[in-house]
Amino acid sequence: MEPISIQGTQKTPTINFNNLTGKIEITGRSMAEDSIKFYKPLLDWLEQYITNPHTPTEIMIQLEYFNTSSSKCLLDIFKKIETLHKTGIEVIINWYYEEENEVLLDAGQDYQTIIKVPFNMIKIDE
Repeated sequence: MEPISIQGTQKTPTINFNNLTGKIEITGRSMAEDSIKFYKPLLDWLEQYITNPHTPTEIMIQLEYFNTSSSKCLLDIFKKIETLHKTGIEVIINWYYEEENEVLLDAGQDYQTIIKVPFNMIKIDE
């Protein structure tokens, strides 16, 4: 299993998934025209990762914006992470949001309610 590193664009986030360190990062903007196609390799990677995870596994989400189809893909990622949490693996989710962007704060809180994994809500100053 190899780490995944994808440079972000105007419409897709920067991705760094590292199985050796247990760090999973998604940053930037997520509004790909075909979010399912963009996120599929990441979901496949996570499927493989959960068979031999690093402890702890730390997820960092710092998005400026994401569209509705990306929202569904993020939920799919979190559901895979929830699987780890349920098996007793330590999971840390850091959800970053800008102080003025209550929409992102609300989205993080909504995900936390759905998947039942604690989130660290981290306010960042611009």
